[in-house]
Amino acid sequence: MGTASLNGITLAYDEHGEGEPLVLVHGHPFDRTMWRPQATAFAREGWRVIVPDLRGYGASAVVPGVTTLGTFARDIAALLDHLGVERFVLGGLSMGGQIAMECYRLFPRRIRALLLADTFAAAETEEGRRQRNAAADRLLREGMAGYAEEALPKMIAPGTTESSPDVARHVLAMMRGAPPEGAAAALRGRAERPDYAGMLPRVAVPALVVVGAEDEFTPIPDAQLIHDLVPGSALEVIAGAGHLPNLERPEPFNAALRRFLDALGPSDG
Repeated sequence: MGTASLNGITLAYDEHGEGEPLVLVHGHPFDRTMWRPQATAFAREGWRVIVPDLRGYGASAVVPGVTTLGTFARDIAALLDHLGVERFVLGGLSMGGQIAMECYRLFPRRIRALLLADTFAAAETEEGRRQRNAAADRLLREGMAGYAEEALPKMIAPGTTESSPDVARHVLAMMRGAPPEGAAAALRGRAERPDYAGMLPRVAVPALVVVGAEDEFTPIPDAQLIHDLVPGSALEVIAGAGHLPNLERPEPFNAALRRFLDALGPSDG
């Protein structure tokens, strides 16, 4: 694990392999270890895989209050500056996908291609804002344990719990281990997120949209909308997976990502 002091905080990250940079952003309430199957596989295949812990999660600094998607995006840009990375392939899942969209909004010239997994582009509704802020209040009041237990059956498909109990344990451990203050700050920030749907038709880089076939949080229609809006994008539906197909079904997820990356061809710098 590496650490970097940037934007007034300490950010933790892992680097795997050498080659063209592939940056993967975790969702809520997880940490960088959610990308372990991809980091291991693609580092072996000639990619420099960079996986940060977002502020408020994992081993990074916890900042209470409100953490917007823009703050997360600027942290990623600062980390990549620190690592000497100018242009990169960027992927994110769930909240990480929204952060990836915000990164593209803020600094599109740095992004060579996008992976948007199990995420959605719309702004939050009034009811959604109320629910996210109520959830944030609960985390500060009660901690992560009850929230994690309730969320687990929606995070992964029923078949995953039965066939891959180690994955279920990993997902539960990440959620239980998330700092309540950091997770609450992210929930409050996401409640105020912008609508990315209007921006997506202007995306001018290759994009891969992935979704678990049994995802309850961001179901297939959400992925289909992003696919329809992003010119020339590809859509992959991962059978037998819920909200975390990269962990639940890493082989088909990696195969889809591999086809996408192989089609990019040599980097233009």
